[in-house]
Amino acid sequence: MPGNKTQPVVMVVDDEPELRSLLSEYFERHQFTVRTAEDALSARALVAQAVPDVAILDINMPGENGLSLARWLRETHPGIGLVMLTTAGDSVDRIVGLELGADDYLPKPFEVRELLARVRALVRRLRSEVTAEMAVTAVAPTKRVRFGQCALDLDSRQLFSHDGVEIAVTASEFELLALFASHPNRPLNRDQIMEQAHNRGWDVFDRSIDLRVMRLRRKVERNPDKPEVIKTVRNVGYVFIPG
Repeated sequence: MPGNKTQPVVMVVDDEPELRSLLSEYFERHQFTVRTAEDALSARALVAQAVPDVAILDINMPGENGLSLARWLRETHPGIGLVMLTTAGDSVDRIVGLELGADDYLPKPFEVRELLARVRALVRRLRSEVTAEMAVTAVAPTKRVRFGQCALDLDSRQLFSHDGVEIAVTASEFELLALFASHPNRPLNRDQIMEQAHNRGWDVFDRSIDLRVMRLRRKVERNPDKPEVIKTVRNVGYVFIPG
């Protein structure tokens, strides 16, 4: 989002430990949170914990290659930014990567400053798109969204338990659930949530977001102390994981 102070999260997936270390140190110096993985399996595990803003993927890795990982990321997390690292002069990998939905590519060897500039530009574009998306009603009418064992009816503005019993929610709690429903698997920081809160007329401050989330967890989580539906993303905010 424009003006967002939260550090963007970038995931670097490359089988070269020296390159992972270099990019991790360089991006962290430039106010990024960096997670690294040596292969696609490790990357999938990281994404299961929290979806990054941008993934930098080496195409040529042992085991599952970067193209296969990119396909999976685009299918499961369409909002993530994808930057492919290709072999210099290999136009086939570049074309296939772009066809799979990659946002950008850079041939090896590359200038680290150029990669940083491309990732920054991509983050700005993605965050701008999310802001525009959130400015419009992003949820369809007459639709139910699963929240763990519960179901949120977006048309009637009601929350139901697994056996169909209505669970009472306040207007602001429903709006927060609807906001999460319109951005599944995408971490939302407090600035984003509060921006929407003010747009919808809530009287909120930073801490009240946490309190609302805590109350919602008591209603939708099997174990509110170990949330599976509305998870905390450290140093970011919260993410809704569809049931």
